[in-house]
Amino acid sequence: MRRVRLTLEYDGTGFAGMQIQARGERTVQGVLEEALAKIPGTVPKITAAGRTDAGVHALAMPVHYDGAESVPIERIPRALNSLLPPDVRVLEAAEVAPGWDARRSARWRHYWYRLLNRSQPTALERHRVWWIPQPFDFPAIAAAAALFEGEHDFASFANREKRSTVRTIYQVRTEARGGELHIHFVGSGFVRGQVRSMVGTLVEVGLGKRRPEQIADLLKSADRGAAGVTAPPQGLYFVAAGYAEWGGYD
Repeated sequence: MRRVRLTLEYDGTGFAGMQIQARGERTVQGVLEEALAKIPGTVPKITAAGRTDAGVHALAMPVHYDGAESVPIERIPRALNSLLPPDVRVLEAAEVAPGWDARRSARWRHYWYRLLNRSQPTALERHRVWWIPQPFDFPAIAAAAALFEGEHDFASFANREKRSTVRTIYQVRTEARGGELHIHFVGSGFVRGQVRSMVGTLVEVGLGKRRPEQIADLLKSADRGAAGVTAPPQGLYFVAAGYAEWGGYD
């Protein structure tokens, strides 16, 4: 028996999220486990590094499974991709130590949100960005975003979260690129709904509905109703997970 790490890329548009759903909705975990079940020797049960909601995408989501299949590691991506639907792909496969766990071994996770800021909506990117037609105050968003860094209680930004809501955000980076605003969040982990709630609140800052310094007050509150709207899922991407201490991007 060996433990295999896969790196997945997927378009979340047609999925009800990463994890198996009680009502049998189409999920990334579901279609991947269906594909694994067709390879003799595998245990068709995966564990993912992170959770993504319906409509959220992933660029490089690590998952693991166990198996005794005879397929060489380097051929697993091609074998699985021949069995998977076109909106999910295995990019890489590697054998890892038996105790390695895609979720529990992760030390940080990186999410990215795309906002399209122009007067007219997009046809080609409608499932990839959140379109905001009103002009943004970019410096105000950057100032507000920096206040999320550090260890905080994110109860005001959580959605029906039963676990502890204390998390550490290592870095929040904002970039204006070609009519888009990109917001990157890297943290030890994220509570349910946190990233989309933070983005919705930052948009309100950018539109002049909140002051940047109000972020500090929200981080002291446990009132979910005090934070901003929840940003739609299509602009959110799971970028990567890291398995060593966060050291920053070059």
